[in-house]
Amino acid sequence: MAPARAPVDVGELYRGHALGLIRLAMLMVGDAPSAEDVVQEAFLGLHRNRNALRDPAAALAYLRSAVLNRCRSLLRRRAVAGRFRQPYQPPVWSAEERVIDGQERRQVVAAIARLPRRQREVLALRFYCDLPEEQIARTLKISRGTVSATTSRALTALARLLKENA
Repeated sequence: MAPARAPVDVGELYRGHALGLIRLAMLMVGDAPSAEDVVQEAFLGLHRNRNALRDPAAALAYLRSAVLNRCRSLLRRRAVAGRFRQPYQPPVWSAEERVIDGQERRQVVAAIARLPRRQREVLALRFYCDLPEEQIARTLKISRGTVSATTSRALTALARLLKENA
């Protein structure tokens, strides 16, 4: 008989990681309400399937992956719904932050928004979430070499975009 698995404590995961996951989702979707919805749905999915999770230690990786997948779905829905709307504008979180944020930060965020989806995801996970390449590869279900190559291409493209705007 196999030893019983300890159930995933979704409440503890939520308290410890919800804010970081919301920030990750905000980078991907551009607004706080949508980011909060995405993260809430990811936690609900984990809660519904917490007993089916093979490795409870992988719950955080599951959540990151679920958040990114839900962000992709949301962005696809937006693209279909908004084919004739103005192009995506980088988010401005609040009036206070708009004043505090310098022109440089807005240029970087705008340049990141122009990168392809996979490059944005890799940069967000690498430099915002400070994840090592192995975890990024597991989260995105790609090889470590792809993570490394995508990061390199994203940084090169980002430098080029920033140089164009300088």
